[in-house]
Amino acid sequence: FVDRNILDEANIQAIHDEIAAIIEAGPKPRLLISFSNVDHLSSAALGTLISINNRVKAQEGQLRLANIDPQIMEVFMITRLNRIFSIHEGVADAMGSFEK
Repeated sequence: FVDRNILDEANIQAIHDEIAAIIEAGPKPRLLISFSNVDHLSSAALGTLISINNRVKAQEGQLRLANIDPQIMEVFMITRLNRIFSIHEGVADAMGSFEK
């Protein structure tokens, strides 16, 4: 992600649409989302991530999240989304976790 704050509804929808197009482009997509520039995440953005995760799984693909800010990670833990997503400290670790 490029934006520091993923809060705006139109921005969230644009992100969803862009990622959905990537998922639909081929079978068994492998998707890595880095949060290295993100400080704040809205509940709508979390909902979008859940939707993306469901679409990736429906396509028998893999989704990895990386570089999540500690405050955002706390939200993932409180909501137990850390149990749903494959979360990694860095991009290299996330890339290495993809099954072939």
